[in-house]
Amino acid sequence: MAFELPDLPYAHDALASKGMSAETLEFHHDKHHNAYVTNGNKAIEGTEWEGKSLEEIIKGTYDAGAVAQNGIFNNISQLWNHNQFWEMMGPGDTGMPGELEKAITESFGSVGKMMDEFKAAGAGQFGSGWAWLVKDTDGGLKVTNTENGVNPVCFGQTALLGCDVWEHSYYIDFRNARPDYLSNFLDNLVNWENVASRL
Repeated sequence: MAFELPDLPYAHDALASKGMSAETLEFHHDKHHNAYVTNGNKAIEGTEWEGKSLEEIIKGTYDAGAVAQNGIFNNISQLWNHNQFWEMMGPGDTGMPGELEKAITESFGSVGKMMDEFKAAGAGQFGSGWAWLVKDTDGGLKVTNTENGVNPVCFGQTALLGCDVWEHSYYIDFRNARPDYLSNFLDNLVNWENVASRL
């Protein structure tokens, strides 16, 4: 069965007061995310990957030594990344659950230090990519960044929080000010209850 574009979990204008405009969501979800769905389905049609889960395809087509990944991986991984991204944000003001705060403090020393590392990872990612807070294979939390569509699934990690730092994610609202976009994401957009549920 072909993959489908999931509906946003909120209205297009639901994040506007928090710094992510309806126009950004219309382009990012309705056009960019939809393109990954369409192109990913075309790429796997008639291959061994047809009928497999997103995670199976990502693990099976990721090439750690490749400068540029293949078309199947690029589209399917970006489809997965965006499915997570919309869920990790929300219009409500969710506080950070105690369990998550405790885990972050144990791994980073404080929530503030984690946020500083996250912003630095996103701002320091050369070109397109993602910043992540992950639960690593040893059970500890760490901040990472990945190029293009590469994601924590490739490394056996659990994605707790991811921020898209491709230009299409922030250019309409923040122009070229990626650090400002990252600060706004952490301060205003993250659904911390969703992040905690991934622990």
